[in-house]
Amino acid sequence: MNVLSLVHGEDVGSELFGPLVPEAGHRLEEWGFGWESPPERPLDSYDAYIVLGGAMHVDQERLHPWLREEKAWLSKLLERRAPVLGVCLGSQLLAEVAGAWVGPIPVPEIGWSEVELTGAGTADPVLSALPPRFESLQWHRYAHELPDGALALAHSAASLQGFRLGASCWGVQFHPEVTEPQLERWLADKGDPPPDPERLRAETRQRIGGWNELGRRLCRSFLAAAERLRAG
Repeated sequence: MNVLSLVHGEDVGSELFGPLVPEAGHRLEEWGFGWESPPERPLDSYDAYIVLGGAMHVDQERLHPWLREEKAWLSKLLERRAPVLGVCLGSQLLAEVAGAWVGPIPVPEIGWSEVELTGAGTADPVLSALPPRFESLQWHRYAHELPDGALALAHSAASLQGFRLGASCWGVQFHPEVTEPQLERWLADKGDPPPDPERLRAETRQRIGGWNELGRRLCRSFLAAAERLRAG
């Protein structure tokens, strides 16, 4: 399969997911609507898509005019029922184009927090790769509601954490792709500081190994589901 990773900034690339795609026998390409250069191939020619996070928000189209083009394309992607996995901002974008509310939450989720799968999540082709409960790495100030017709797959105490729309679209609010070096770059960004950077660093040192293993499981599960959908 040819897999497109849709990125929204220099420090929000494929990271942990990057090596897993060729490891599974597929080809990964990264591209973003904010880039000046075009993608290597027509956008609709890829077999599966990963829509990653970003520092911007879904309602910041005046600051990032390319968001309008990306949303219009994502809407068509959902109509095509191509396999797609959205992460954080990616999940919010997919939810918005599917008609769900997206907006700021009273207390941002930044750091480590528990996520619990729903009954549908434990039976889902992708999220069932994760334990019923797990400590997840979060970094988001916005959240979204469940699109009409979608299944809620996971929740935290603060927000919806995972959904599936139809048989081919998944979104997760947590960050399964993040590595420790990537998180350090986020912490160095003074424009979006967490409440307690040193605590986050210490907790991450203790938990990132196990978290990255769960991230690998989730990515491999999505790629396997995309292969089955393509074959079908």
